[in-house]
Amino acid sequence: MREGNLWRAITLPILGSVAVGWLDHLTGWEVSLFIFYALPIIAAVWWRGAWAGLTLAGISGFVWWLANHNINPYESELGYFWALINRVFYFSVLAFAVAAVRNKQDADAARIRILEERRRLEQDIVKVVEQEQQRIGQDLHDGLCQQLAAIGCAVHALADDLQTQHAPAVQDAQLIEDSIRGAVLDARNLARGIFPVHVDRQGLVAALNDLADTTSRLTGVRIRILEHGDALMDQPNIAMHLYRIVQEAVANAIKHGHAEEIIITLRASYGLLELFVEDDGIGIPTPLRSGGMGLRTMHYRAHSVGATLTLTPLPSRGTRVCCRLPLGTVSPTTTLNS
Repeated sequence: MREGNLWRAITLPILGSVAVGWLDHLTGWEVSLFIFYALPIIAAVWWRGAWAGLTLAGISGFVWWLANHNINPYESELGYFWALINRVFYFSVLAFAVAAVRNKQDADAARIRILEERRRLEQDIVKVVEQEQQRIGQDLHDGLCQQLAAIGCAVHALADDLQTQHAPAVQDAQLIEDSIRGAVLDARNLARGIFPVHVDRQGLVAALNDLADTTSRLTGVRIRILEHGDALMDQPNIAMHLYRIVQEAVANAIKHGHAEEIIITLRASYGLLELFVEDDGIGIPTPLRSGGMGLRTMHYRAHSVGATLTLTPLPSRGTRVCCRLPLGTVSPTTTLNS
């Protein structure tokens, strides 16, 4: 039973039924107001549920019986009583029908609330993960990388002293210096991979260029970045989602598409930001299987920022991943080259 003001939910429908009965009595049998008894019944069901509607159905039937008792055309009380039973039956059917509609509406509203709460929870989880990745990446960059760099400087100074003294351990010191330099590079690459998009307006473009350079160096796949219009985005969390979409698309093109060349295009037009990832691989299967975690994550990230994501085969060979983001949904600052 729905909660609500009891006076409004019960008293008002009863008064409404009595008012309809009074008008029904005044208009006489020829101008019947039978259908208007439905209004208080609907109100009772809507406010308090099916049992309140059934109660009003019985009350409305009794009011109808009183309103037309002295003016009905029936020759016997039995006929008039049978007419009363028919009307109470119709009123009861109406109450159940309205209750079914209201219950369905309540169920739909509950499902919508659950879906919205689930979406908010998913967004909170992603936000917490991204914030934690940002913290770890920042700690790696500001902590471990700086410490390794300081140790490298100390070892370099030690190697210079040993070389001045013509000590035999100078080669060992230089080897340690080279190892530390490699460790610094690895730590910085790790920090950049964990949180690649810097908190500035050029963060997305810079991160995509870093992704292209790093991936090309590690895999040998040619990756080009094309930029049409300068999309300057002031929201790094949105840029992070877009970066992760491109990162996953590039990984899929290399791992599953066996691509030899990938073109990443960033296009800013009036009111729209478009990201394209095109490869020359073996293409996508038909029909497309959408059960992979990576593909689901890409769609979720696009949906969470108000973008649309599509995967289509290219005319010759390969795959195109397209992410379109209406700029008005994220309030970025966009300037276009003429």
